[in-house]
Amino acid sequence: MAHQNEQQRDRGDRGGRGRGRGRERDRDQDRDDEIVDKLVHINRVAKTVKGGRNFQFAALVVVGDTKGRVGFGQGKAREVPEAIRKATDEAKKTMIRVPLREGRTLHHDTKGRHGAGKVILRAAPPGTGVIAGGPMRAVLETLGVQDVVAKSVGTSNPYNMIRATMDALKSQSSPRSVAAKRGLKVGDLVNRRNDGASSPEAIEA
Repeated sequence: MAHQNEQQRDRGDRGGRGRGRGRERDRDQDRDDEIVDKLVHINRVAKTVKGGRNFQFAALVVVGDTKGRVGFGQGKAREVPEAIRKATDEAKKTMIRVPLREGRTLHHDTKGRHGAGKVILRAAPPGTGVIAGGPMRAVLETLGVQDVVAKSVGTSNPYNMIRATMDALKSQSSPRSVAAKRGLKVGDLVNRRNDGASSPEAIEA
């Protein structure tokens, strides 16, 4: 009788673990369903070998959940769909979380740089929209930013522009994290915030 009870417990444990893995797969599937991806750039590249040249396609993809997470990836393959798939998989692995103010704009103005690529991102008041072009717009839209003014200074290379934009986003910090570092209350920081960046004059300057 005791041996039979132990077998039943073992089956129950296995069933519980199986159900747990099923729930984890469901959560992963839900996260994948929420992620949106944008193809930023695709290019045909060639590699010279002894017998001639091998042609491949290089894809640059940006992914995000439009709720504060974004990432980018690159992929190469002989076929375009396979290159896009590889880039999308890499982008999902390198996603970062960026704090957003009111879920629509940045907390503060910031700059980013990578190689010859330089970008400037500025917080904007409601109704401004995403004022950005090319690769920067893809990153900001997939991130979930609704109001921002962005400017690219320097190269127009999409790879460097995206890396510079990601560098700028990584420097974003929320009032809660700053208050924790300084040992202050969030209310004290918010009251001291300079609202000049929220005015249309400051955005257009």
